[in-house]
Amino acid sequence: MAIIVLAADRFRRDRTLRFHGFQALYLFVAWMIEQQVVGPMLRQGNMRPLHGVLQLLLLGASILMMVKAAHQEAYSLPVIGDLAHKSMSED
Repeated sequence: MAIIVLAADRFRRDRTLRFHGFQALYLFVAWMIEQQVVGPMLRQGNMRPLHGVLQLLLLGASILMMVKAAHQEAYSLPVIGDLAHKSMSED
């Protein structure tokens, strides 16, 4: 969904929308890294609860970002928000 938002014509004009689009894209990348790289490593031993905590954290961040985007608030996640701001300035 983030790619569709970023590819839309409205993307060029609305800075808040661009910020949320980039942040959603980076949050998706973090989720993919957790699922494909970190998750399998954590599931092998006694680290299985940490895998569940990471999944809940990513899900919570996604829900929070959807609520903030719906209210047109530019809330910045700690690392991902910084990347989104840098991506916005690289026009």
